[in-house]
Amino acid sequence: MIDTTPALQRARGVGRICTKLSQTGQTRLDRLYQDGCGKIRLPNTHGNSLEAVFINTAGGITGGDHLQWSAEVAEDGHLVVTTQACERSYRSTGDIGRVENTLSVGPGAHLDWLPQETILYAGSKLTRRLDVDLAEGATLTAIEAVLLGRDAMGEDARDAVLRDNWRIHRNGRLLHAEATRLSGAGPERDSIALLDGCRAFATIVHIARNADRAEGIVKTLRAAMPIDQAIAASSVAERVVIRAMAPTGLALRRLIVPILVTLTGAGALPRLWHL
Repeated sequence: MIDTTPALQRARGVGRICTKLSQTGQTRLDRLYQDGCGKIRLPNTHGNSLEAVFINTAGGITGGDHLQWSAEVAEDGHLVVTTQACERSYRSTGDIGRVENTLSVGPGAHLDWLPQETILYAGSKLTRRLDVDLAEGATLTAIEAVLLGRDAMGEDARDAVLRDNWRIHRNGRLLHAEATRLSGAGPERDSIALLDGCRAFATIVHIARNADRAEGIVKTLRAAMPIDQAIAASSVAERVVIRAMAPTGLALRRLIVPILVTLTGAGALPRLWHL
């Protein structure tokens, strides 16, 4: 028999950006590619860095959607990548939405990977991957934050499914690997050893030039962190890892924004983070 079930429309998007360094030491656009629902915009800034805004014009992600983003920073350059708004993962009828992020940072360069939060709606299914290749002397600040439902609507998205994998290398040497999984099970949301009832959480990773620099950063961050909130920092070699969770998205932002401002190459967040 011939299957007459109509094929559902699915979003496909690709966005790639590569930078170069001008003669005056400013990071400028070298190559840009856009396809499907993946768009990239370059707002004017007043510093030497280049800012790129990744936009999913499909308005969100649902089962079967596939987004691929990549960024390449030239030697001694500084690129800031953010998103136009919070990404939204909507209810799926069965398939999994996929997002793949591939980043490359040249010698002596710095990349600020600062997407705004991802909101998981009830019944959503999302798989996300972040692969980073750092050259010698390159540095990185990266964040991924997740909100379980919308605060204003009183949602908690208890059946949302998430798979999030990070791999960060320097010259082929693995610096950081982690895997986050939400399966929609109750214990992972309520257990004191896991989310403990929180509906917002974030991971921030900073790769410094060396271990001494990383240790100094952790000492500075710990001195500024509130002792009565669920946020902590640690360092191993040149890697700094900060994990935070909070009852709401607003409470989470209050925790992570001062951390990000300290760790970014420009010492400030993109304007879109404040709108």
